[in-house]
This record gives sequence, C-alpha cells and structure tokens, in this order.
Amino acid sequence: MSKNQTKSSRAGLTFSVGRTHSYMRKGNYAERIGAGSSVYLTAVLEYLVAEVAELAGNAARDNRKSRITPRHIQLAVRNDEELSVLMKDITFSEGGVIPNIHSMLLPRKTGAGSSTAQYAAASSAQSQEY
Repeated sequence: MSKNQTKSSRAGLTFSVGRTHSYMRKGNYAERIGAGSSVYLTAVLEYLVAEVAELAGNAARDNRKSRITPRHIQLAVRNDEELSVLMKDITFSEGGVIPNIHSMLLPRKTGAGSSTAQYAAASSAQSQEY
C-alpha cells in the first residue's frame, strides 16, 4: 500500500493543483476540465510568481530595503520587457510610476558654437511630428 500523495507533490509543485482545479471548475471556463490542465496552469502560475518575486527582490535590494513593497513589484514588472507586455493593463495600487524625464525637458548640450544648429534641428524635427 502506498502513501497518499497530493497532486502537487506528484507534479513537484508548491502551489496547490487541487485548488487550481476546483477554481477552474467553478469558473465555468468549459464543461469538462482535464486533470493535466490544472497541473499545467499551476506550473505556469508558480513560474510567474517566482519570476516576479525574484525581480522585485532585486529591486528591493537595490533600494536597500529588506521587504518587497508594491513599488518594488511595479519597478520589477515595468522594467522587464516581457512581463510589462503581459501586465500592460494592470494597475498596482501604491506602485507609483516609472521614473522618466522627457528628452525635451533636459537642458541642451552647449557644444563648440553649434547650439543654434542643434536648436534649429530639434525644433524642425518637433514641428514635423505634429
């Protein structure tokens, strides 16, 4: 006689496969839900959480903090190209914004007598945008 094993331990996952399966059934996504689909979805969710937690931990360490805050999650997701595309419509409460200064607001570089030429080129490029 073998010991009872959970679906999660059989799949080698930390997240609960049984809970994911019951949520899939309650969600009325389909009439029938296969056993493998909940294992696959659970593995994907676990991977995404691990990825975001690692990047947010790095952001927290960069800011010399020992706890991950919503700001760190926001910075982690928005600075990663693929996660940013995946979560483009998501708003993180208390996440803030990504630091960005528009190039037109930065002071002009005053080179060797060519500042007027740079200004003329910048203003003509800007007028072509409109």
